[in-house]
Amino acid sequence: MKLYSICACILFSLSTTAALSQTYTTEETTSRKAQKLYQEARALNIAVQYPKALEVVEKSIAADPKFIDAALLQAAIYYNLERYAEAVQAYEKALGMAPPEYSPGAWYQLALSAWKMEDFEAAAQHFERYLKLETKSSPTLNRAKQYLKNARFIAEAIKTPVPFEPTPLAGAVNTINNESLPVFTADGSTLVYTFMSGGREDLYISRLADSAWQAGEPIEAVNTPQNEGAQAISADGKLLIFTGCNRMGAMGSCDLYFSEWRNGAWTEPKNMGAPVNTGAWESQPSLSPDGRTLYFASERAGGKGGRDLWISQRQKSGRWGDPVNLGDSLNTSANEASPFIHPDGQTLYFMSEGHPGMGGYDLFFSRKTAAGAWSKPKNLGYPINTMANEGALVVSLDGQTAYFSGDKADGVGGVDLYSFPLYPAAQPLPVTYAKAAVFDEQTKKPLPGALVVVTDLQTGQPYTASNTDEKGEFLVCLPSGKTYAMNVSLPDYLFYSEHFELAGLTHADKPFLLNIALSAIPAGATATSANKPVTLRNVFFESGSAQLKPESRTELERLKQLLNDHKTLNIQINGHTDNVGPDADNLRLSEQRAKAVYDYLVQNGIAAARLRFKGFGETQPVTTNDTPEGRQQNRRTEFVVVGK
Repeated sequence: MKLYSICACILFSLSTTAALSQTYTTEETTSRKAQKLYQEARALNIAVQYPKALEVVEKSIAADPKFIDAALLQAAIYYNLERYAEAVQAYEKALGMAPPEYSPGAWYQLALSAWKMEDFEAAAQHFERYLKLETKSSPTLNRAKQYLKNARFIAEAIKTPVPFEPTPLAGAVNTINNESLPVFTADGSTLVYTFMSGGREDLYISRLADSAWQAGEPIEAVNTPQNEGAQAISADGKLLIFTGCNRMGAMGSCDLYFSEWRNGAWTEPKNMGAPVNTGAWESQPSLSPDGRTLYFASERAGGKGGRDLWISQRQKSGRWGDPVNLGDSLNTSANEASPFIHPDGQTLYFMSEGHPGMGGYDLFFSRKTAAGAWSKPKNLGYPINTMANEGALVVSLDGQTAYFSGDKADGVGGVDLYSFPLYPAAQPLPVTYAKAAVFDEQTKKPLPGALVVVTDLQTGQPYTASNTDEKGEFLVCLPSGKTYAMNVSLPDYLFYSEHFELAGLTHADKPFLLNIALSAIPAGATATSANKPVTLRNVFFESGSAQLKPESRTELERLKQLLNDHKTLNIQINGHTDNVGPDADNLRLSEQRAKAVYDYLVQNGIAAARLRFKGFGETQPVTTNDTPEGRQQNRRTEFVVVGK
């Protein structure tokens, strides 16, 4: 896996070939010949004439076999010639002739040689020795500390590899050109990626048909003669945020732009502006499942060093708030890049040079704790990570499949798009989604602009809010572990409610595909036989009781608001039970539950004259009572529009 993008981060190389030609504190030799030859070999080494330098330094050593600096120079030349096994032997021999503190830098170079030989345990030991001996602060000292962390990690990671079996994406999306940085809508039907040909990068889109990805098509409304790439798409596919570089009117070298899907087309892109963009580099966006948090990478002032990960929250006004650095738990003094927040809203995948890894950019993930902090990043492991620079990673809604781009031998050509099964420990929480079409009950025409509010019933706080599009459709992600109430409303219509019980979900369930018919409020709010009851799916009672549960408040407040908005609307609250238990008991309980809703509304300002209540017991089932699921549906509370 390698990183390819207009927004690919500048690589921070830990190789230090230049350091291998540094001057040591010369150990005097009694042989003038050895000294002269040594000086000549040093000059040749600096001039990058390595074979000749090796020939001359070997003559110096022959003149004085105990000449330590000549022996160290020989080891350095072996390294420069990429003859690492001989470099290791030469360093060990030279350092064996001197006290440990004679040349701390030689221990560093011995460690590098062992690293090149992929003897990471030995490299770690030599880096430790160097760090104990080196007394002066320097960039080399800091690099050694990072190398030591990585060497220790690699030594263990190689012993315990993680599953990794990548395969090219099925279909025609991969070509002989470069395809990279894939992102998907929540339902997995749409793929947006960066396409590069002839040195130009554009955004392309592909659709899934019969389990195969179709040939990509350019997003013409977004692409320009400049480069576009490193993009994110919202869960419902309606908002595209991408990186544009070197554009007229831009704030920095690379800025974030957005385009919206409206009336069957993408709108003209707009710069996201301040405070998201600055005069620095901003790139690699990722959107939270509710569309309210933007994750991205930036070199802006106030970071921890290099490129950092930042977030910006969308305000109620629609404006993006001041970006906040994700802090020391994720960002380091090196570079972090390519954040991807999974639709579970709690698992973040990203690239980093600074956390212990295989070297260069590795892929990591972190989970948000109950307190809202990010956990210590965990390396995705070997061989997902290698000593090359790994590229951006995204993970499917169900958490079981990861996607990346790479130039592997089994690809079509250039850089291609790949997927692989993600091992369980690195998977995010299960997520499903609700996708619905909202239409008029009578005319069957789509209802655009209907307000969709999903509430976390445990906290009573809204999880997300959106509106149906021009086709009356919407899609919302639903992470597991919670119970949600959904309310769909439109002025002059009765609302629709739905209940999603996802607490305790341990796998990605099937999505909720809904057809939602909204009934227009009758003219004059009169009662007719056509008035259909509206089920209050988020009104809950204690078992065998008419005591309302606290989670019912969200739904009851929606009903109260409907009555306040329509002063002539009168309703009857109906209670129903299943067929378990005596008929008389069920009838009594259903009436008591209907009255509990009636009492709540009256106590909260709705005139009693506008309300009625009635219990029907088990006499009006909507489905079978032969299954637990059926009985649950029959135990319901409804309201219906009635006359005065």
